[in-house]
Amino acid sequence: MTPKVVLVTGVGGYLGGNLAARLAADPDIERVLGVDTVPPPKDVVRTMGRAEFVRADIRNPLIAKVITSANVDTVIHASTTANPAGPARRTVLKELNVIGTMQLLAACQRAPSLRRLVVKSTAAVYGASARSPAVFTEDDTPKDIGSSGYAKDAVEVEGYVRGFARRRPEVSVVTLRLANLIGPNVDTVLTRYFALPVVPTVLGFDARMQLLHSEDALAVLEQAAMLDVTGVFNVAGDGVLMLSQAIRRAGRLPLPVLRQALPSVGRVLRGARVVDFSADHVRYLNYGRVLDTTRLKAEFGFTPRWTTRQAFDDYVSGSKLRPVFTPALLAAARRRVLQGTRS
Repeated sequence: MTPKVVLVTGVGGYLGGNLAARLAADPDIERVLGVDTVPPPKDVVRTMGRAEFVRADIRNPLIAKVITSANVDTVIHASTTANPAGPARRTVLKELNVIGTMQLLAACQRAPSLRRLVVKSTAAVYGASARSPAVFTEDDTPKDIGSSGYAKDAVEVEGYVRGFARRRPEVSVVTLRLANLIGPNVDTVLTRYFALPVVPTVLGFDARMQLLHSEDALAVLEQAAMLDVTGVFNVAGDGVLMLSQAIRRAGRLPLPVLRQALPSVGRVLRGARVVDFSADHVRYLNYGRVLDTTRLKAEFGFTPRWTTRQAFDDYVSGSKLRPVFTPALLAAARRRVLQGTRS
C-alpha cells in the first residue's frame, strides 16, 4: 500500500537524502518530510523536488510534534550508522544511534496516524569472530559483541524496535540489516580503507566479505516503504569476495600485520584523520561476515541488482582509484628479479 505522508530521518546523509528524493518523485505519495540537524548536500537538494527539509534533532522530544502535526503514516529511520567514515566522537554517535532512536520511537508510540515503521539496521549486529557461523540467518543471535561500539548500538536499537512492535502491534515494522555499503558515492570505513595505497590486513587471515551497493540500499529502503511486509531481513549482494581479492582488484598493496598490532595501526589512521578503524572493524577484517538473503528474496521480494563483486568493481571504477601497481608493473618487476637471479 502506497503511503501518503512519509518522514525520513538522516536526510543530511547519502541514504536519507537520496531516499527522500526518490519518494518525492512518486506522485502517489502526498508529502515527504526529511529530518536532520544538517541540510542535505547541495547536489541532493537539487534532486529532492517537493520533499520538505525539517531541521530537527530526533534526540529532542519535539520530534513528536513534527510527526503528529503532519499526520505521518510511514517513518523510515535511516539515520543510524555503524560505519562513520572519518574519526567521530563515540559519545555523539551513541546518542544519535541509541538516544535518537528511543526518542523517535517514543514519538511514534504517541502518533495515532502511524501505520508503518522502517528501520535501517546493520549486519554488524551479528558480530564477527572465530565462532561465527559460515552464513548468518536472521534467526542467529549476536556473538562476541563488544561492551561498547557501533555493533552494540545496533543491538540496542533493534531491542527498542522490538519493544515498540509489541506495544503497537497494528503498526507494521520492518528491520533491514544491511551489509557493509560500498559504491562510488558513499564515504564509509571500507571506501576509505580500500583507498589507502597500502592496506593493513591481519597476518594469517583472509576475511570473507559480502557487500551491498549503495544504490541497492536505496532501492530496498524505498521498497520497504511501499510493502506491507513485516519482520527482519538481511540485505546483501550475492556472492563473496575475499579481502585479498578485493585488495588486488583495487590495485592496492597489502600490509599484513600481527592481529595484536592492528588496533595500534587503527589508532594511527584515526589520529591522522584518515579512517575510523574501530574494534568492530578490526574483528570484521579479521573474520569477515556472510549473510543468508533467502528471506529477503522469497518473502520481501527483493534481489540486489549488484553482486558483491560487481558492487566493489563499481566502487573502484567510479571512485577513479589509481592503482598502486598494475599487471604491467608486476611483470616488469618479475623480469628484473629473474634477470638478477640469472646474472
